[in-house]
Amino acid sequence: MNSTFLHGLPSEGVDRLMACSREVSFPSGTRIFDEGDPADRFWIIRTGTVTLDLQAHGRRAGTVETLGHGDLLGWSWLVPPYDWRLGAEAFSLVRAHEFDARPVRALCDLDPAFGLALTRRVLEVVAHRLQATRIRLLDLYAPHGSGVMQVPR
Repeated sequence: MNSTFLHGLPSEGVDRLMACSREVSFPSGTRIFDEGDPADRFWIIRTGTVTLDLQAHGRRAGTVETLGHGDLLGWSWLVPPYDWRLGAEAFSLVRAHEFDARPVRALCDLDPAFGLALTRRVLEVVAHRLQATRIRLLDLYAPHGSGVMQVPR
Protein backbone atom coordinates (compact mmCIF):
# COMPACT_ATOMS: atom_id res chain seq x y z
CA MET A 1 0.00 0.00 0.00
CA ASN A 2 1.33 3.42 -0.96
CA SER A 3 0.34 5.75 1.89
CA THR A 4 1.91 8.97 3.09
CA PHE A 5 0.70 8.19 6.61
CA LEU A 6 2.28 4.71 6.74
CA HIS A 7 5.59 5.76 5.17
CA GLY A 8 8.51 4.99 7.46
CA LEU A 9 6.67 2.64 9.82
CA PRO A 10 8.16 -0.85 10.37
CA SER A 11 6.97 -3.03 7.46
CA GLU A 12 6.03 -6.04 9.59
CA GLY A 13 3.84 -3.80 11.75
CA VAL A 14 2.26 -2.27 8.66
CA ASP A 15 1.44 -5.77 7.38
CA ARG A 16 -0.30 -6.62 10.67
CA LEU A 17 -2.08 -3.26 10.63
CA MET A 18 -3.34 -3.75 7.09
CA ALA A 19 -4.69 -7.17 8.09
CA CYS A 20 -7.07 -5.23 10.40
CA SER A 21 -8.47 -3.18 7.51
CA ARG A 22 -11.24 -3.46 4.96
CA GLU A 23 -11.94 -1.43 1.83
CA VAL A 24 -14.86 1.01 1.99
CA SER A 25 -16.24 3.86 -0.10
CA PHE A 26 -18.25 6.99 0.65
CA PRO A 27 -20.26 8.81 -2.02
CA SER A 28 -19.76 12.57 -2.35
CA GLY A 29 -21.69 14.43 0.37
CA THR A 30 -21.65 11.53 2.84
CA ARG A 31 -21.19 12.60 6.45
CA ILE A 32 -18.46 10.22 7.69
CA PHE A 33 -18.53 11.32 11.32
CA ASP A 34 -19.64 14.22 13.50
CA GLU A 35 -17.87 15.99 16.32
CA GLY A 36 -18.72 14.32 19.63
CA ASP A 37 -19.71 10.93 18.16
CA PRO A 38 -17.84 7.79 19.30
CA ALA A 39 -14.49 7.36 17.49
CA ASP A 40 -14.28 3.61 17.00
CA ARG A 41 -12.50 3.48 13.64
CA PHE A 42 -10.21 5.41 11.31
CA TRP A 43 -9.37 5.46 7.62
CA ILE A 44 -6.47 5.87 5.25
CA ILE A 45 -7.74 7.55 2.10
CA ARG A 46 -6.94 5.79 -1.18
CA THR A 47 -8.81 8.12 -3.58
CA GLY A 48 -11.05 11.15 -3.29
CA THR A 49 -11.15 14.05 -0.86
CA VAL A 50 -12.60 14.57 2.61
CA THR A 51 -13.20 17.87 4.34
CA LEU A 52 -12.65 18.21 8.08
CA ASP A 53 -14.92 20.74 9.73
CA LEU A 54 -15.45 22.43 13.05
CA GLN A 55 -18.81 23.51 14.45
CA ALA A 56 -19.04 27.09 15.69
CA HIS A 57 -22.04 28.37 17.67
CA GLY A 58 -24.43 30.29 15.46
CA ARG A 59 -22.49 29.52 12.28
CA ARG A 60 -22.38 26.69 9.82
CA ALA A 61 -19.49 24.25 10.14
CA GLY A 62 -16.22 25.70 8.87
CA THR A 63 -13.78 23.61 6.86
CA VAL A 64 -10.41 23.44 8.60
CA GLU A 65 -8.61 21.06 6.23
CA THR A 66 -9.06 18.94 3.12
CA LEU A 67 -7.56 15.44 3.04
CA GLY A 68 -6.70 13.23 0.08
CA HIS A 69 -4.71 10.23 -1.13
CA GLY A 70 -2.58 8.61 1.58
CA ASP A 71 -3.88 10.80 4.41
CA LEU A 72 -5.08 9.57 7.79
CA LEU A 73 -8.73 10.34 8.46
CA GLY A 74 -9.37 10.27 12.18
CA TRP A 75 -7.06 10.26 15.18
CA SER A 76 -9.56 10.44 18.05
CA TRP A 77 -9.70 6.61 18.16
CA LEU A 78 -6.28 6.68 19.83
CA VAL A 79 -7.02 9.11 22.69
CA PRO A 80 -9.65 8.52 25.41
CA PRO A 81 -12.54 9.23 25.64
CA TYR A 82 -12.52 8.13 21.97
CA ASP A 83 -14.91 10.82 20.71
CA TRP A 84 -14.43 12.71 17.43
CA ARG A 85 -12.94 16.19 17.91
CA LEU A 86 -13.95 17.36 14.39
CA GLY A 87 -16.47 16.36 11.75
CA ALA A 88 -15.74 14.87 8.32
CA GLU A 89 -17.59 14.75 5.00
CA ALA A 90 -16.75 13.18 1.67
CA PHE A 91 -16.17 16.06 -0.75
CA SER A 92 -15.90 13.64 -3.67
CA LEU A 93 -16.26 9.88 -4.00
CA VAL A 94 -13.86 8.45 -1.42
CA ARG A 95 -12.29 5.01 -1.38
CA ALA A 96 -10.39 4.15 1.79
CA HIS A 97 -8.99 1.46 4.02
CA GLU A 98 -11.10 1.36 7.19
CA PHE A 99 -9.62 0.16 10.48
CA ASP A 100 -11.49 -0.95 13.59
CA ALA A 101 -9.82 0.89 16.47
CA ARG A 102 -9.96 -1.87 19.11
CA PRO A 103 -7.80 -4.44 17.28
CA VAL A 104 -5.38 -1.70 16.24
CA ARG A 105 -4.99 -0.53 19.84
CA ALA A 106 -4.49 -4.21 20.84
CA LEU A 107 -1.82 -4.56 18.13
CA CYS A 108 -0.05 -1.51 19.56
CA ASP A 109 -0.14 -3.08 23.04
CA LEU A 110 1.26 -6.39 21.73
CA ASP A 111 4.04 -4.70 19.72
CA PRO A 112 5.16 -1.66 21.77
CA ALA A 113 7.81 -0.60 19.21
CA PHE A 114 5.21 -0.50 16.44
CA GLY A 115 2.70 1.12 18.82
CA LEU A 116 5.18 3.90 19.60
CA ALA A 117 5.97 4.43 15.91
CA LEU A 118 2.27 4.55 15.01
CA THR A 119 1.50 6.90 17.90
CA ARG A 120 4.30 9.24 16.77
CA ARG A 121 2.89 9.28 13.22
CA VAL A 122 -0.58 10.07 14.57
CA LEU A 123 0.93 12.82 16.75
CA GLU A 124 2.55 14.36 13.65
CA VAL A 125 -0.88 14.40 12.00
CA VAL A 126 -2.50 15.95 15.09
CA ALA A 127 0.19 18.67 15.27
CA HIS A 128 -0.27 19.49 11.59
CA ARG A 129 -4.07 19.63 11.94
CA LEU A 130 -3.85 21.78 15.05
CA GLN A 131 -1.73 24.29 13.14
CA ALA A 132 -4.09 24.18 10.14
CA THR A 133 -7.09 24.72 12.43
CA ARG A 134 -5.33 27.59 14.20
CA ILE A 135 -4.59 29.34 10.92
CA ARG A 136 -8.13 28.78 9.63
CA LEU A 137 -9.66 30.16 12.83
CA LEU A 138 -7.40 33.20 12.70
CA ASP A 139 -8.47 33.77 9.11
CA LEU A 140 -12.13 33.55 10.15
CA TYR A 141 -12.11 35.47 13.43
CA ALA A 142 -8.98 37.62 13.82
CA PRO A 143 -9.23 41.27 12.76
CA HIS A 144 -6.33 40.99 10.32
CA GLY A 145 -6.28 37.31 9.32
CA SER A 146 -3.50 34.91 10.21
CA GLY A 147 -0.66 37.42 10.16
CA VAL A 148 1.56 37.87 13.19
CA MET A 149 -0.11 40.03 15.77
CA GLN A 150 1.97 42.82 17.31
CA VAL A 151 1.55 43.09 21.07
CA PRO A 152 2.16 46.59 22.49
CA ARG A 153 4.77 46.82 25.25
